[in-house]
Amino acid sequence: MLVSTRWVYDNINNPEVRILEVSEDEHLYDEWHIPNALKLSWKDELRSKEWRDFINKTEFEELMSKKGISNTTKVVLYGDKSNWFACNGYWLFKYYGHPFVYIMDGGRKKWEIENLPKSKEVPIFNEARYIAKQRDETIRAYLWEIKRALAENRKDFILVDIRSPMEYSGEINSILPEEGAYIGGHIPGAVNIPWNENINDKDWTFKSRDELLKLYESKGVTRDKEVITYCRIGERSALTWFVIKEILNYPRVKNYDGSWTEWGNSVRTRIKRGYEP
Repeated sequence: MLVSTRWVYDNINNPEVRILEVSEDEHLYDEWHIPNALKLSWKDELRSKEWRDFINKTEFEELMSKKGISNTTKVVLYGDKSNWFACNGYWLFKYYGHPFVYIMDGGRKKWEIENLPKSKEVPIFNEARYIAKQRDETIRAYLWEIKRALAENRKDFILVDIRSPMEYSGEINSILPEEGAYIGGHIPGAVNIPWNENINDKDWTFKSRDELLKLYESKGVTRDKEVITYCRIGERSALTWFVIKEILNYPRVKNYDGSWTEWGNSVRTRIKRGYEP
């Protein structure tokens, strides 16, 4: 599910491919973007206006149609921050059953390092017809099911907290104080594998499959377990979900998008402080 910057460059004008930038800092798209790429706003387009949730099936269909994406379009996502929000967008495409969706390995940074063409022009595409599938709940986790798994002391279940060690330990509540929860710490039993351990610092590409497998297996994150990733709001953890699900091909992997802002703000949820699971 990864494509290279070179593959994207070769397919910039391919009518069967739609390139979407999903960056945390959405102003970056205006500074420059890949030619023929459209902006996909994680804040204004993918989030519901009525609930703390993602857009519903009908809204997703309308959004895809507006961007000229059909059910057979190959969708390539890229962005800033080592593809945090691009992976979050990828997860949502999979949630609605789109089969042809990819991450451009290295995101904006690798494209810039390689001095590939940039544009400020916003392309216009004809609308398409899109029909989404029902939500795939096998890749999404909820607070109630995590509570139940902890209460049952399941041995085939593991939580992966991908935040920084200081967030995990509760020394800080959030990287951005205004976006923290009522209380700091982590979900009991969760192992801490910070998201950036998946990435090569030099160009934002993912580490090799062998390196990644060694990393997760060393922490007890093995193929025989149901794996649930979480962070603060589910965007960084979508990157780790992508690694475990799509690169390592583990069979049971979910992203808990409620993450710490839900868990740490909920009454009578157990929390753990310190650096041990």
